[in-house]
Amino acid sequence: MNLYSNQDSSQSEGLMAEINTTPMVDVMLVLLIIFLLTIPALSASVHVNLPIDTSQRLDTSVEHVVVSVDKSGNLYLNKTYAPDIETLSSLIKNVAAQRPQPQIYIRADANAPYAYIGQVIDAAQSYGFARVSLMTEPLLASDTQSSSR
Repeated sequence: MNLYSNQDSSQSEGLMAEINTTPMVDVMLVLLIIFLLTIPALSASVHVNLPIDTSQRLDTSVEHVVVSVDKSGNLYLNKTYAPDIETLSSLIKNVAAQRPQPQIYIRADANAPYAYIGQVIDAAQSYGFARVSLMTEPLLASDTQSSSR
């Protein structure tokens, strides 16, 4: 004797006509989080012409501070203008006191005087920054083809 009627078994074996949107929503939320985390690292308010080199991507999981040096030698800590190296040193001292200590990056124009860059590195190291990173532009595929000719 069959416990199930024919009508019940035909309905349970039919295809489900609903669209499961849960995986799509999960993927969209992950993409939204990724974009929200990468946008602050990519935007900089001070325009500098960075040297081009093969480089690694900026790790946005760690707090970081960007010191910019433009081609005229003007100094900026994030978006704050520092008229001289002494003012920049005091700003770096305040950042160095933060716990955990953020990573420090230098964005220097390719035509910036090296003396300014050296002073920024010295100021950062004097306040306990063990690692000072220099930012560059990534080498594009079109640049590698033109340089090999």
